[in-house]
Amino acid sequence: MEIGYVILYVEDLAASVGFYRDVVGFAYKFTDAGYAEFDTGGVRFGLYERRRAEWLTGRGVTPGAGAEVVVMVEDVDECFARLRGAGAEVLSGPADRPWGHRTVHVADPDGFVVEFAEEIPRARQRR
Repeated sequence: MEIGYVILYVEDLAASVGFYRDVVGFAYKFTDAGYAEFDTGGVRFGLYERRRAEWLTGRGVTPGAGAEVVVMVEDVDECFARLRGAGAEVLSGPADRPWGHRTVHVADPDGFVVEFAEEIPRARQRR
């Protein structure tokens, strides 16, 4: 078993495509029928118009709350400078985390948290 897709339900598809393409830096693939997809090198990452969710799932979906997308990067500080320059809403960081990541968190247009993480030495070992 493996994860094939991660799809976020978004209010404004064009705004979210712009954010994930221009701010996050994902390679945009296509948009079709309220769905947009990006090439992320592994698991497919997609956006779907929230207004269409009920047709697909049988019920509406709550925006933004409780989801996080983690993007692994080589240099969080360089990424942070780029994000600020792009006008991203920075929520936290950069900060070293005891589990072995240096992170910065931003909010996407729907309030989803996007974490950019660089691997660093762990300060705390797993039990």
